[in-house]
Amino acid sequence: MKPVIIVGGGWAGLAAACELAGAGVPVHLLESSPQLGGRARTVQLDGINIDNGQHLLIGAYRETLRLLHRIGVDAATVLRREPLSLNVQRDHALLQLTAPPLPAPLHLAWALWQGLRGPERRAALAFCLTAWRRRFRIAQDISVAELLGGQPEGLVRALWEPLCLATLNTPLAQASAQVFLHVLHDAFTRRRHDADLLHPRTDLGQVLPQPAQRYIERHGGRVDTRRRAQALHLATDGPTVVTAAGMQAASHVIVATAPWHAAPLLATHSVLQPLAQQLRSLGDAPITTVYLSYPAGITLGRSMLGFAGGTVQWLIDRGIVCGQPGLLAAVISGPGEHAVMDSTTQGAQVAAEIAQRFPQWPAPQRIRVVRERRATFLCDVGSNARRPPNATPVPGLWLAGDYTASGYPATLEGAVRSGVQCAQQIIDLLR
Repeated sequence: MKPVIIVGGGWAGLAAACELAGAGVPVHLLESSPQLGGRARTVQLDGINIDNGQHLLIGAYRETLRLLHRIGVDAATVLRREPLSLNVQRDHALLQLTAPPLPAPLHLAWALWQGLRGPERRAALAFCLTAWRRRFRIAQDISVAELLGGQPEGLVRALWEPLCLATLNTPLAQASAQVFLHVLHDAFTRRRHDADLLHPRTDLGQVLPQPAQRYIERHGGRVDTRRRAQALHLATDGPTVVTAAGMQAASHVIVATAPWHAAPLLATHSVLQPLAQQLRSLGDAPITTVYLSYPAGITLGRSMLGFAGGTVQWLIDRGIVCGQPGLLAAVISGPGEHAVMDSTTQGAQVAAEIAQRFPQWPAPQRIRVVRERRATFLCDVGSNARRPPNATPVPGLWLAGDYTASGYPATLEGAVRSGVQCAQQIIDLLR
């Protein structure tokens, strides 16, 4: 039996490969870079492993947690679970929302009641009640800014904007309200533990990519890094992938690269040109993570802290979450002036912001800026309608990635869901 060839070793491609291999389907995964993980991979800083971006999972990531269990990864070993606790510094006050051990969505209501006061409390609770009554759906997509019309400006800056940027990586004025509501629904309305924060205890490579490769190979699959798919050949008996080693026949082909890498592969075939154009229409948005090394005694005293009104949106203490004392990760999501700064200027700006908030700290010993210029697709108004399904117009040719029509934003869970759904459709056809 010819294998299913998967082009791309990010989280979507790995999820599809694991699902197929576990079902006894021959799999051959091709990844052009030296390592697996795609836009959620491990890099090195002064001899220690970090990630190309500081990622955070939540308890609602059911497919990701199920996949980890399937491939033999103990989630408690690689992920540090914390009950929801959002702490955002605004002006000279700290907004604190901590979810108590109550059933969902009462835990959210109590957190808002306890953490907010006056008009902000009333506005936040009214917004959540309205969303609940509408079942977190709207008739026509609008921007998150429009959705939040009437919310106090300070509450938007301190709560809704950081949440939107963290989940959709898109500014309020552009971000899709329907996708934002989908995230709020899944995180806060079904089970209390869905809102838990899951911090990787180790580098991302050890969370999924490395265990996934072992699982695939243990089940008879093949994983090749540094192997680029140069072209797709649409044969009468199914698609074929062209690499430097020649043509490789497949029973099915899954293109599991980012949309801006998938589009050129598809565009050489007239039947796929409209799909390629559809992928190009999605746009993209950057994420910048600035890693700052301080003396080992420097700590936030908590796993993460948000900031309203500055360049840095979230600061994560990697000493607490993954045993790297003194190392902090400053996260800047979405487009903006920071995205075009050189690394030296960007690092200095972030260090200066942190020094203003923590004047008692010494200067960082080292600064490393890691910028993913095309970290996610742009989750703007109407983007759901432009997102393609897994199936393409060519039988046997499929797409998998966080940008496909899952309803989720460009998160690790969105990538895993897409890969699993794609694999399940192929398994159904092969039965």
